Amino acid sequence: MTTTRSSWWGLLALCLPMLIVSMDVSVLFFAVPDIAADLRPSPAQQLWIFDVYGLVLAGLLLTMGAVADRVGHRRLLVIGAMLFSGASLLAAFSTSAEMLIGARAILAVGGATLMPSTLALIRHLFVDDAARATAIGAWSAVMAGGVAVGPIVSGLLLEHFWWGSVFLINVPVMVALLIAAPVLLPGGTGDRTRRIDVVSAALALGAILPTVGAVKALGTDGLTPTALAVLTAGLALGVVFVQRQLVLSHPLMELRLFSDRRFAASIAVNLMAMLGVVGNAVLVTQYLQSVLGYSPLTAALWSLAPTVVVAVVAPTSTTVAARFGRPAVMAGGLVVAASGFLTTWGGGTSSLWVMLAASTLIAGGLVASATVVADHVVGVAPADRAGAVAGMLETSSELGGAIGIAVLGTVLTAVYRATVDTSVPGVTGPAADGLGGAVATADRIGGDAGRAVLDAARTAYVDGLHVAATCAAVVLATVAVITWRTGCPSFESTSPNNPRREVARD
Repeated sequence: MTTTRSSWWGLLALCLPMLIVSMDVSVLFFAVPDIAADLRPSPAQQLWIFDVYGLVLAGLLLTMGAVADRVGHRRLLVIGAMLFSGASLLAAFSTSAEMLIGARAILAVGGATLMPSTLALIRHLFVDDAARATAIGAWSAVMAGGVAVGPIVSGLLLEHFWWGSVFLINVPVMVALLIAAPVLLPGGTGDRTRRIDVVSAALALGAILPTVGAVKALGTDGLTPTALAVLTAGLALGVVFVQRQLVLSHPLMELRLFSDRRFAASIAVNLMAMLGVVGNAVLVTQYLQSVLGYSPLTAALWSLAPTVVVAVVAPTSTTVAARFGRPAVMAGGLVVAASGFLTTWGGGTSSLWVMLAASTLIAGGLVASATVVADHVVGVAPADRAGAVAGMLETSSELGGAIGIAVLGTVLTAVYRATVDTSVPGVTGPAADGLGGAVATADRIGGDAGRAVLDAARTAYVDGLHVAATCAAVVLATVAVITWRTGCPSFESTSPNNPRREVARD
């Protein structure tokens, strides 16, 4: 199968649903007040409305990737599009918090079918190395852009419509996919002889969901007995899952692929890249809103600046890798991102441009690394296991993002609590624990006393941000050195002009 014009049209059909799926991670950003007023969720329910999508999505990616390899990638994509459309309608017209939580969970099931299926179909659409690299670059740019665009689309819709409109925009895109898929995407890519081990699927969900949830909780609530217990349980189930895969003839997760140093290193670099991307996004979002005082919509608009660079860097990175080799781009991207984290030291409590420059370096460097990783992983994956491998890659992304939130958030919080000036009247209790509590306290006190509380909190937050950024820079620089020193012989370019071209093997 050669790359044709229809292949590129097929790529467009695959990118549109991925834009919607990635947007759904952040699309509720502005809808919270309206949802709270209409459905009156409890604090716990409000948290679940946000978190259930990411948790269920992470827990099902491995399973759905394997299912796609069995039933066919296009078939599962179509099923996922129908499920996503139905769940979007259910969410849009929810009449209770419980109904909305359930709809968000179903949306995540649909998203879990779409994500590995799209990446696997790119593997089948583009057998030529250079064309596939370009296609994955475009796919990566769409994925990164969707998360950034979600809050803005949400804000614009809520200016004119009710909160359910943020879900209704999903439907026409998925309907278009249902029409285009049979025409533009290849069928017959499944292998009915492959078995799906139900026990492994349950173990994967039981391991990933609590692990990701606990890691996120550690970043927001600190080291609590509950979070540690949940994390321990998740890791224990993960050990059982791995042991089971080693004895199955049709494992849900192909652990033998990790015997290839190229593959194992690629997954590790992807995890670290997502750690930096997501961790930085959380820190900068709070900086723009609570330190600089921007409204959520204004903050979201400013956060689009790095996305413009990402749109160029993602497809370009694979071209550069074809010339200079993957290790150079992977390590170089990590170094650029590390320099971006260090750039934050040039900013204080009123440094918009410094923070935007830092975020641009971080996003550009890490998306370049992640794009090259995706190209490599999909390229070496056996065609009949492309879905499972894609699910594995996406799972590492979700886990990396959760770790980024936990690690960087924990460091920032610890520094904040250690450095905030508690001699300022009002900097006690919630105000001494975090910036959010300080903002609420300052609003309640008002006047000069409120401004003093806010100034003290903002200074402590920036101190914590600097330390967290330094930790991230050290980790990324270390991974860059390891990638460069150990990866050069193993990550050669797949360019046809490279005399040491690696051969994708089953």
